[in-house]
Amino acid sequence: MSEKIFVAGAAGAIGSALVPLLVDAGYAVYGSTRRAERASALEARGAVPVVVDVFDAQALRAALVRIAPTIVIHQLTDLPPDLDPKLMAEAAHRNARVRTEGTRNLVAAALAVGCRRLVAQSIAWVYAPGAVPHVEEHPLDLAAEGTRGVSVGGVAALERSVLGAAGITGTVLRYGQFYGPGTSTAEPRGACPVHVEAAAWAAVLALRYASGGVFNIAEDNAEVSSEKARRDLGWQASLRLRQRQGVAS
Repeated sequence: MSEKIFVAGAAGAIGSALVPLLVDAGYAVYGSTRRAERASALEARGAVPVVVDVFDAQALRAALVRIAPTIVIHQLTDLPPDLDPKLMAEAAHRNARVRTEGTRNLVAAALAVGCRRLVAQSIAWVYAPGAVPHVEEHPLDLAAEGTRGVSVGGVAALERSVLGAAGITGTVLRYGQFYGPGTSTAEPRGACPVHVEAAAWAAVLALRYASGGVFNIAEDNAEVSSEKARRDLGWQASLRLRQRQGVAS
């Protein structure tokens, strides 16, 4: 019987690339979305759709008890289309809630069913000012204020929940700014960009090779080092979906 994986946020930009990779790798994939109209798209990619809201802790736990996954992947966000600047300040609070309350509910549900591995999406541009390039051991910018402070607080809460879950091997992927299919731009943007398909590959490789901990996932840049991911996971920024049949084996 195939190992079961529950992908929270499977209909998003990362999830859309990740689900086919996991299916190709032989996993039985259950993908969550809070919007029923996205279920058919998940089925088309090979996942069993699960319509559930991460903020409904009881329903989320019931779903995981029914599925009994051994692995949970957290790719949930709540951001506006095309990252509309006029909407980002409000979205920062919604996204922080996903990372705090949503992650807490997801971890609790994973613990309830005896899940053994948890991989979660974080971000790589929340390090405190200091020497660059930033590596995973550098502190987060917990003194930040305003919208950035909201975002950093959400990230810190997510990482504490994932890495502190007793009995679960927790891995945090600090992604750079996404570009590519399903994102707000086709070209690299920001100080530490990463193609969305390469980011999806990082989650697959984390399942295979990570023994927990934090990994930066971004293209070569002056701000953030992804050397640990290249060394420990075999991750490369050039990975794309067209390489589905080679790297996963």
